[in-house]
Amino acid sequence: MTAALATATVDNVNFEFRTPPLRRRPARRIRDDNEAIAVADEVAAKLAEGAAVRDRERILPYEEMELLSDSGLLAITVPKVYGGAGVRAHTVARVIAALSGADGSIGQIPQNHFFMLEGLRLQGTEDQKRFFYARVLAGERLGNALSETGTKTAHDHATRLSRDGARYRLNGKKFYSTGVLFAHWVTVVANDDDNNSQVAFVPRETKGITIIDDWSGFGQRVTGSGTTLLEDVEVHPFSVFSFKALFENPTPMGPFAQIMHAAVEQGIAEAALADAVRFIRTSARPAKDAGVDRANDDPYTIAAVGELKIRVDASAALLERAGAVVDRAAAEPSADTVAAASVAVAEAKIASTDAALLVASKLIELGGASATLAKHNLDRYWRNARTHTVHDPVRWKYRAVGDYWLNGINPPRHGAI
Repeated sequence: MTAALATATVDNVNFEFRTPPLRRRPARRIRDDNEAIAVADEVAAKLAEGAAVRDRERILPYEEMELLSDSGLLAITVPKVYGGAGVRAHTVARVIAALSGADGSIGQIPQNHFFMLEGLRLQGTEDQKRFFYARVLAGERLGNALSETGTKTAHDHATRLSRDGARYRLNGKKFYSTGVLFAHWVTVVANDDDNNSQVAFVPRETKGITIIDDWSGFGQRVTGSGTTLLEDVEVHPFSVFSFKALFENPTPMGPFAQIMHAAVEQGIAEAALADAVRFIRTSARPAKDAGVDRANDDPYTIAAVGELKIRVDASAALLERAGAVVDRAAAEPSADTVAAASVAVAEAKIASTDAALLVASKLIELGGASATLAKHNLDRYWRNARTHTVHDPVRWKYRAVGDYWLNGINPPRHGAI
């Protein structure tokens, strides 16, 4: 890929900096929430066709990510004033759920893309917004270089963003770099010379960036969540804004991030339930003592499917409610509205986690021994759900919810609540 030159102004100084060449394939312009959901359903139907094979053989979804870019779905959170659809939080969640139901890995990949676009909306300058929104509307993708291994917690950063004259230099090592393999821009969180966390949008082909496909998790196998090495990477100041400020002040950044994680689990739960119903109807056999000819007439199987349906629908309702609360926090950000959004999303995340793990496990139980055969790859639902649900500890969400409702204590502000 040959870099192009762009001009930007920082502190009244003009700079030239290298960018990826503008993506040439046309991307659809989605106009509103209804169109976004309709397009997501269309794309999901195409993604579902090869999902089991991609997971089983670990075929990385380069073509599928181009399909996402072409569809315009990756630009749905760009505000209307900049040419996007500016969709509601629940619409983003439903889009993520639709994609995750088709392929859990692909459904997770846009999460950090949208997360960083929200950071841009909240902290970016007007020039940054105009530039990066235009790139995203053209179909360009943002990859994640946020988390690291070896630090005290997943939210600590040893990666450094140091001043070098008029520019910066990045040095560090990231892991869980979801989507970077397929990205045009690497979004890096690093601490500056004053130990304040910053975000840098860096072209993927910048000298000093090495992306290693070493993700070996038993689930979410094709998210590309491996290692990103940053060795003396030059960063233009135009591409930098404060990450610390996103949580220092009340913003919807945390609950917006988390509602998308809840949506990944919701999509997996819905798809696993649909496959359970299909497999019971077409392939499973009834228990000997049931006295029926079909598995779907087995009374215990019927009752189990009823329970699963209730769990999945309840989780969907909590997700929809959470979206409305997040939208209120985005419209009127305050300590109270952001706390309410974090708690509502935590409740949805707990419910979707439980639903995904339960349905994915019951799919195998109710399907019987034949449901374990490799040719069906039905275990991918449980593997994907179990892998994704440890992104952040749900056990702490129970405490946040309880403390809020029992003691009137607001949850902390960060990307995991």
